[in-house]
Amino acid sequence: MLQDLLNNKKCFKLVCGAGNEDVVEVEKLVYIYSLAGVRFFDVCANLDVIDAAKRAIKKAGDESNKYLCVSVGIEGDPHITKAKIDYDKCVKCAICKNNCPHQAIDENIEINEKRCLGCNICKNLCPNKAITMHTKIQDYNEILPKIVEKGVDCIEFHAISKDEDDVLEKWDKINSCFSGLTCISVDRSTSGDKDLVELVRKMVSKKAPYTTIIQADGVAMSGNNDEFGTTLQAVATAQMFQNSKVPAYIMMSGGTNTKSIQLAKLCDVHPHCLAVGSYARKIIKKYLDNENLFNDKKAIDEAVKIAKSLVDVSLENMG
Repeated sequence: MLQDLLNNKKCFKLVCGAGNEDVVEVEKLVYIYSLAGVRFFDVCANLDVIDAAKRAIKKAGDESNKYLCVSVGIEGDPHITKAKIDYDKCVKCAICKNNCPHQAIDENIEINEKRCLGCNICKNLCPNKAITMHTKIQDYNEILPKIVEKGVDCIEFHAISKDEDDVLEKWDKINSCFSGLTCISVDRSTSGDKDLVELVRKMVSKKAPYTTIIQADGVAMSGNNDEFGTTLQAVATAQMFQNSKVPAYIMMSGGTNTKSIQLAKLCDVHPHCLAVGSYARKIIKKYLDNENLFNDKKAIDEAVKIAKSLVDVSLENMG
C-alpha cells in the first residue's frame, strides 16, 4: 500500500507536472521512472494523461506495486497557469521561445498549452511585457467523478490561494467524492506561516489522522539546478509542518533535487516522501525528445540509469 511507503519514509514521487497535458511526454516520463524504481506518480487532471500514465505503468510491469496521484488546482495556483501572448505588444524576438524549458512555444511564437507548465520564465524574460499568465480552472463537479472513475490512489489539491473559503469548499468537494488518500499542496507565497499552518490543520481535521499528505512546496517549478540553495525553501516549509505536529504525512517538493534529503537531514527534517518534478524531467530531457524512444532499448537503458541515480540517492538518504 502507498501508506506503507510513507510510513517507512521510503517514498519518492515523480511529478509529471500539474499543468503538463502532453500525453506523449507523460507516458515516456512515467515509463522511464517506473523502470528506475519509482512507485508513486503525479499527473494532471486530464483524462487522456491519466490513461497515458496507466499505459506506461503497465508497460513497465508490476502494476500492483505502483500508485497514481492526480493533481487539481485552484484560482491563482501557479502549477495550472498557462502563458498567453498579447500580439499587439509582441515583436517576435523569440526570447521566450529560446528560453522555454518545456518547448511550449513554436517557431511562430505561439503557445502550445498542453506543454506549458506555467513556470513564468517567458513572462519574466519578455522585454515588451507581452506575456501574461492565466489560471486554467476545471469544473470540480465535472472532473472529480471522472478522475475517481479512472481509479486513482490519491488526489492532490493545490491549495495555493488567498481565498480560504474557496480552498475549504473545494477541499470538501474532493473528500465528498473520494475516500482515498488526499494531498494538500501548499507553499508560503500567499500567507504567513501561522495562518498557513492553521489552514492546513483545519483541512486535515476533516479527515482521519494520517489519511492526508501535506506537500510542503518550496518554490514551484524551480528545480532546474542541483544545488542546496535551490531546495532550501522546500526544507524550510517541511520543517514548519513537521514542527506543527499536524497528524499528516509530509512530502517535500518545489525546487527538490539530489541535495534535498541531505539538506533536510542536516536540519533534522525527516519527510515521509520526496517529490521531484522539474529536476527529474530535466536530467532525462533528451530522451523525452526521442520520438522513437519505446523502440530504442539503448536510449531507454541510458535514461533509466540517469533516473535511477536520482531515485536511489534520494531513497538511500531518507528515514
